[in-house]
Amino acid sequence: MPVSSSPSTASVAELATPRRPEYGSDHIVDVFKALDIEYTAFNPGATFRGIHDSIVNYGGNTRPEVIECCHEEISVAVAHGYAKAAGKPMIAIVHNIVGLQHASMAIFNAWCDRVPVLVLGGTGPMDTMKRRPWIDWIHTALVQGNLVRDFVKWDDQPHTLSNVAESFLRGYRIALTEPQGPIYICYDAEIQEGRVTEEISIPDVSRYGLPAPFQAERGALEKAADLLTRAKFPVIIADFVGRNPGAVRHLVELAETLNVPVLDTDKRNRFNFPNTHPLDLSGADNEIIKKADVILGLDVQDLFGALSTTDRVARVARMGIGKETQVIHIHLNDLIVRSWSTDYQRLPAVDLPILADTSVALPELVTLCKERLKGENPKTSGRQQRREECTEIHHRLRQTWAEAASTPVRNGRLTVPFVAKEVYEAIKSEDWTLVNGDFNSWVRRLWTMDKPYQYLGRAGGGGVGYGMGASLGATLANKGNGRLCVDIQSDGDLLYCASSLWTAAHHRIPLLAVMFNNRSYYNSQEHGINMAKARNRPVEKAGIGTEITDPNVDFTTLAKAYGLWGKGPITRPEEVRPAIQEALRHVKEQNEFALVDIVMEPR
Repeated sequence: MPVSSSPSTASVAELATPRRPEYGSDHIVDVFKALDIEYTAFNPGATFRGIHDSIVNYGGNTRPEVIECCHEEISVAVAHGYAKAAGKPMIAIVHNIVGLQHASMAIFNAWCDRVPVLVLGGTGPMDTMKRRPWIDWIHTALVQGNLVRDFVKWDDQPHTLSNVAESFLRGYRIALTEPQGPIYICYDAEIQEGRVTEEISIPDVSRYGLPAPFQAERGALEKAADLLTRAKFPVIIADFVGRNPGAVRHLVELAETLNVPVLDTDKRNRFNFPNTHPLDLSGADNEIIKKADVILGLDVQDLFGALSTTDRVARVARMGIGKETQVIHIHLNDLIVRSWSTDYQRLPAVDLPILADTSVALPELVTLCKERLKGENPKTSGRQQRREECTEIHHRLRQTWAEAASTPVRNGRLTVPFVAKEVYEAIKSEDWTLVNGDFNSWVRRLWTMDKPYQYLGRAGGGGVGYGMGASLGATLANKGNGRLCVDIQSDGDLLYCASSLWTAAHHRIPLLAVMFNNRSYYNSQEHGINMAKARNRPVEKAGIGTEITDPNVDFTTLAKAYGLWGKGPITRPEEVRPAIQEALRHVKEQNEFALVDIVMEPR
């Protein structure tokens, strides 16, 4: 979702009301209010007790409002999901070294997912003469930001109270400037808890907005338009385009102008293209890429992977395109590269690399392509034939997937496509948004997804424990707009941060959680099966150390332990849709959380 180009000025008028901060943390909260921060998620900690008190007693626990969490990984995940759904950031606060270490996986997820999360922390006192014995020493670092510096866009530790406003404004702007990402700012306990002894002001935040989007060089776009309009079978691959919903409309316009197929990457990082559009051929990637003579990549994080086929056992990737295929890539990946993590992926061969924000490059590219096709007959040019071919493949894919969903049980378990279909049948009349999960791509295959807000993507860094926290944050972002928020929640993922259910109950967050309960860390179990086959060993032992059985987890009882509504485990086909409908009624009528535990096959 897009973030506005400048901070909100709504709270500037509010700041005109006489306010006299008594303590440093009061001033810090005034800065939060100036930028109209709606929520802050945290697990309480002594090193930011000053900020905690100021949010509640000085700031009135409003803008920001505290979202209490039981683990720092949940706090950051809440802020992660909120930013993707709201199109603006919220704050996650983590307690010194120990809290930052707990939060580090969630911060890495936000880094890989290119999401602006404002992570704050407390430390010290840095003045060693003011530290308590033992505890203040083991919880203080030189400097704390070193712990996450390799996977945040920027970190800072203001030296004095007068540095606070400029530091936060800089961090806010850096986080929200494309390519977006998390930042970390740490506040000395002494700065927070010290009295304000002199007049201190907050600058006019409206003068510290974001820079204009990065537009492509005109000549490069001209070349791209030439290649695309002259190609016999061009193909578009999209990945992070939908982070800006307006860009989706321009992508649809470009595809329809050229009658070119569009593929979402298998990472499914964002909603990029309506899945019911006849030019959407996601799912036939290998077949389509082999036919391409020109490929346009749009914000593809792993372009090499998108253009290759991979033998997962041998760990070998082979390019799936011909040597003559021309590749264009419009992206900002080169602007956010670190040396520590190789999330930048393998370097692909690209004939026309274009460094630009697709939200402004795409409309210009559409205009250039239309100019070149003006007066051309689609039938004689082959464009009409190409559309007909794409439409036939699209319908064939959808029909194949629909047939798969007609099989309710396999090997004694409910099938994933059947469950995906039944869930959709129960919610399809609602204005829904899928805030997490996708039933291993069956949502995209079977549901109608034609609005950018209907799918927010994955965790980014592959970190387990993201789902429920991010779902709660996204639901907070949708508060009051009437949308039904749905979380397709993996069992193993929830077990990492099960206490997130307490946050759902305490803050009465109206989320529909559907457990994808395959009773296994099945990704690892698949690796075990592959290894056993490659080494001629018994595959039956692949469940040792990976299955979540003996005992089976009763997620309904777990939900009820936190005071939440739950139903299941559901194991029979005829039970699925009624259970979802009952949960849906609870979410809508009680405006509260509901969980349905469905036991199904692994994939």
